[in-house]
Amino acid sequence: MPQKKPVENDKNQLTHFDTSGKAHMVDVGGKSETHRIAIACGTIRMKPETLAVVENHTADKGDVLGIARVAAIMGAKRTSDLIPLCHPVALTRVTVDFTITENSILCQARTETVGKTGVEMEALTAVQTGLLTIYDMLKAIDRGMTITDVRLLEKSGGKTGTWNAENRN
Repeated sequence: MPQKKPVENDKNQLTHFDTSGKAHMVDVGGKSETHRIAIACGTIRMKPETLAVVENHTADKGDVLGIARVAAIMGAKRTSDLIPLCHPVALTRVTVDFTITENSILCQARTETVGKTGVEMEALTAVQTGLLTIYDMLKAIDRGMTITDVRLLEKSGGKTGTWNAENRN
């Protein structure tokens, strides 16, 4: 098998690969602990009559958004079990909010820790888990729901500082 060219150590380096291109878990042992925050969001689109079931609290399986909120928090806490190279993170806070619009539900999750690595993956996992739970609870009446626009909105803390999607800095 041909050897891969070593990856140069620069800002754009993919940190989950060593110099020979093999996947590895990043060593965060030398990093400083800082307060880290990440906010992510995503949307699930559905038929108006499906949305009415959520708004009127008439789903056979129970309180759709309440259960989805708990599932999202659980998802954030279990991120390292799902994403192979993700470090286990001691989360200090997870909040999940849902906003109902004309034909969709927006999920926004905020994750926080004081640690050596960020919490972006935890925020993104929370959003996906919350939206998938909504799908699961409503699929009997609307299998055509679409989960879309899942993305990181902002993150702060650590060596790279603050980033937000609006300013892309």
